[in-house]
Amino acid sequence: MFVKSSLIAIALALSTGASPVLEGLGTSVSFGKRSGMTNEDGWFDHQRAIQQVVYDHNKHRQNMINLERNVGKEAFNEGAHIMPVANYSSQPQKRQAEKLTDEANDEYWAGPISIGTPGQNFLIDFDTGSSDLWVPSTNCTSSYCSKKDKYNAGASSTSVHKSGTFSIQYGDGSQVSGPVYAETVSVASVTVKNQAFSPVTIISPSFGSEAADGILGLAFPAISNLRQSPFFNTAKSQGAVKSGVFGMKLAKSGSELFLGGTDTSLYSGSPEYHAVTGSGFWQLSSGSIVNSTHTIVSNFQTIIDSGTTIIYGPPKSVATFYKSIAGSKVYDSQNGFYSFPCKNVPSTVGFNWGGKNWTISGANFNYGKVSATECVGAIAGQDLGLGSNTWLLGDSFMKNVYTAFSFDSNSVGFAQLK
Repeated sequence: MFVKSSLIAIALALSTGASPVLEGLGTSVSFGKRSGMTNEDGWFDHQRAIQQVVYDHNKHRQNMINLERNVGKEAFNEGAHIMPVANYSSQPQKRQAEKLTDEANDEYWAGPISIGTPGQNFLIDFDTGSSDLWVPSTNCTSSYCSKKDKYNAGASSTSVHKSGTFSIQYGDGSQVSGPVYAETVSVASVTVKNQAFSPVTIISPSFGSEAADGILGLAFPAISNLRQSPFFNTAKSQGAVKSGVFGMKLAKSGSELFLGGTDTSLYSGSPEYHAVTGSGFWQLSSGSIVNSTHTIVSNFQTIIDSGTTIIYGPPKSVATFYKSIAGSKVYDSQNGFYSFPCKNVPSTVGFNWGGKNWTISGANFNYGKVSATECVGAIAGQDLGLGSNTWLLGDSFMKNVYTAFSFDSNSVGFAQLK
């Protein structure tokens, strides 16, 4: 079920400063959003959740392949490994367009970009958990491309065909793949030249029914399948933005991506910054998960990933965490989901990196009912191959904070939303 649409700003900082926190004028664009783990009637969408687990598993499998190829296994976290491909045998469920007004139904954050000269417009998922840009090509003849906007290289005066290919395998037995091009790419008023991307000619069925056309990755070059500079890094190196910082507010309303700084009108105080420790990811060390005043698990790595809604942790650590929620029990052992009494939805669960506790609201923690009295939690126990002591925090966490990502200071900051 696709996305809800509403006006969301992608703001572009026009001023400079020594601090990663900048404020500037912006440009507003429409965002769309795919639905998440809760049906409209408040019940847990189990099949959608399984599809998401398989997608996240295979996305990060490819990231680890890219990291090994680009940097080497020395960049892996302790216990990290390349997982086998996960498979999902059922047909993807249909999705429909909706407005971005229901906070519970969140999965991907998307907005328009243009590629080429003159610009060809696309609706793109913005993903801090990957590093490449791809959209469908006019050479894609599959029915899965039929309802998508497609890039026409012959219609652009700035199109340059490059050597190499792009390919990612997904769990429905198919892949997204295509040639490599360099092009002029614009996100709102931020325009870069010679940006590497793939106009894909083969698209996975799992993307076919989504309203978004493709993905724009905002992570580090080390996990790029294209082995090229990602869009925002190119923007910084070409001077299209003056600061190598971008900020995200993901919320029920007023959501925003801010390129070239952070939007101080959206949060209180100063962001609490923590150094990035991962080679290719927005990864922080010394993480802890708390429930109320009690630290449940501590001293782990965390990756901040806007490309998923789920929060993942090592299965044993997640089992330890759910012991802190009265009445919780395993709901789906294969995919790592737990249930708990709906009357006891926790609102004091949070993460800490040595500063304040950043709490997850009860609404964001609760994925919906599985019976009249039982609900499913946003934290799943799953080995994604990212490391034996590594958690991955999707937008079930990010919707509770303003998040700043700084290439300039190699750090991630969190601030209290206004």
